[in-house]
Amino acid sequence: MGALLEIEALASGYGEIQVLWGISLQIRPGQLTTIIGANGAGKTTTLRTVMGSVRPWGGRILFDGEDVTRMPPHAKAERGLVLVPEGRQLFGQLTVKDNLELGAYSRRARGCMKQNLSRVYELFPRLEQRRRQRSATLSGGEQQMLAVGRGLMEQPRVLMIDELSLGLAPVVAQQLFLTLKKLKSEGLTMVLVEQNIHLALALSDYTYVLAEGRVHMEGCAREVANSEEVRRAYLGL
Repeated sequence: MGALLEIEALASGYGEIQVLWGISLQIRPGQLTTIIGANGAGKTTTLRTVMGSVRPWGGRILFDGEDVTRMPPHAKAERGLVLVPEGRQLFGQLTVKDNLELGAYSRRARGCMKQNLSRVYELFPRLEQRRRQRSATLSGGEQQMLAVGRGLMEQPRVLMIDELSLGLAPVVAQQLFLTLKKLKSEGLTMVLVEQNIHLALALSDYTYVLAEGRVHMEGCAREVANSEEVRRAYLGL
């Protein structure tokens, strides 16, 4: 099975500081691919560069065979490549429902807004209960549900999620991972940058380990989880 999203020798950075040094990833349809690594390894920069909020310095990004390397983020989103950013980036003064509707910004998604909204409420019943509430007043877990829900409103073909469980209580993180498990069972292709390595590896099909802006290791999630180096460095075993 070919890759739906293919990243070839990607390089990028901020100002004059290079962060990524030739990152290559293959994201296959229907799989959940996890990117792990220490702080500063380049995980978030990888997702931002793929999405286009950070300009690539070199390499190529292919989405369903099309070269999207230089496309702006909105053009990628219209094709179904969607990022749930670290820090959620919600509109705090707007209601839950307004935030969700803003997620459906392509013509394709706007045409199915009612169905997509019902689907998000089915996945996250708490969001429906709080649909008229300002998003700034939600708990951290509810805000993360809203951020994921907003990403789903765009009808993604590949959903990239940056730090799903950051700052959340373990029980809330587990609930969110159960939602990812359901989405995965329905065939949604996902890329996850995640600090909770135990939960991430348990759900993943394939894992990339980044170190200093390069792919240090890759393999099926079980192989990576059983790696002595990964167990010592990230799992505390």
